[in-house]
Amino acid sequence: MEWERLAEHLKKQITGEVKVQEPLKNYTSWRIGGPADLLVVPGTLEDLRVCLSFARDHGVPLTVLGNGSNVLVLDGGIRGLVVKTAGGLSGIRVQGERVTAEAGAMLPVLVNTVIRYGLTGLEFAAGIPGTVGGAVVMNAGAEGQSISEVVEEVTVLRTDGEFVSLGKKDLTFGYRHSSLQEHPVTVAAVVMGLRPGNIQEITDRVRRLLEVRRKRQPLNRPNAGSVFTNPGPQAAGYLIEKVGAKGLTRGRAQVSSVHANFIVNMGGATAADVLDLIEEVRERVRREFGISLKTEIKVLGEGLSTGS
Repeated sequence: MEWERLAEHLKKQITGEVKVQEPLKNYTSWRIGGPADLLVVPGTLEDLRVCLSFARDHGVPLTVLGNGSNVLVLDGGIRGLVVKTAGGLSGIRVQGERVTAEAGAMLPVLVNTVIRYGLTGLEFAAGIPGTVGGAVVMNAGAEGQSISEVVEEVTVLRTDGEFVSLGKKDLTFGYRHSSLQEHPVTVAAVVMGLRPGNIQEITDRVRRLLEVRRKRQPLNRPNAGSVFTNPGPQAAGYLIEKVGAKGLTRGRAQVSSVHANFIVNMGGATAADVLDLIEEVRERVRREFGISLKTEIKVLGEGLSTGS
């Protein structure tokens, strides 16, 4: 497919950036990933709609990438059109206790914004380096809370190019899961209901949460957050540490010595390194505890061809 020609065609229709064969390692928190045939950073919600229609009309696969956190892009990259919402669709509007955020708005930025308005309910999200859209799709959370607790309405873009608003009754949420994962829709914006609070108290609470995060998580190395979901009352990190996998290395990927449920890029790690490490950790936990760990991260793209 002539990606350069398609890119020029798309540039005439949207306000955002369009790049060809762009390495996705520059756009993921793991700093891992092969190229996207086409990468778009939409500037508006209309750009998002145009991208979806463009992909459909040209028979091109479409993948939505938020901030590139909580994902592993394989070394062969992603075929088709990749839409990165972070950096473009980042608008936030506060009206009383209701807050509307576009899908690409970063959670830490959202938290800081609502603090200025004296609104509480999102403090737990201060240390999550993802977008609002991605957070709602996977029902992201921390400190025993999740974003579903504040979601009131989600605007999605359907495959027919129509924007549709879904109320809370139209959505179901579970641990690191939402019904949005089961339908071919793209999150465009989210409305949240918060509560009034004391600005200083909210600020202090966020500061304490961030300090705990700095101590417990390997923030000095590229990572994608928690790799595995907790299988029950015993945390995945606890099980991984118990089987002696803390510090385990494959290639340039390592199970963090700070938190065993994190895999860090020691510099130059590949997706293949990470996948090898994930399988080794899974096998050790399965042998020792009879528990099959499930990944929290989403794997995207294709591996490198080994040839014949």
